[in-house]
Amino acid sequence: MADLLDATGLRCPIPVLRARKRLRAMAPGDRLEVLTDDPASPIDMRHFCATEGHDIVEAQEADAPYRFVIARAG
Repeated sequence: MADLLDATGLRCPIPVLRARKRLRAMAPGDRLEVLTDDPASPIDMRHFCATEGHDIVEAQEADAPYRFVIARAG
C-alpha cells in the first residue's frame, strides 16, 4: 500500500516539491502515490524521478488527474 499525496489543484513546481519532501521522509523501497492535474506533471514527475533515482512503478498519464506510484530510491 502506498502513501497518498493529493496534489490536484497545484501547479508546477509544487507537486514535485511536495513529492520530494514526502519521499525524503520515507524508507527506501516505500511507495508514494501522487495525484495531480497539472498538465506539466507527466514530464516533471518523470524528470524528477530520473534525477533523484526513484522508480515510477505505475503511471496513468492519459488524462487528468494524473497518477504516479513512485518507489523511493535507496
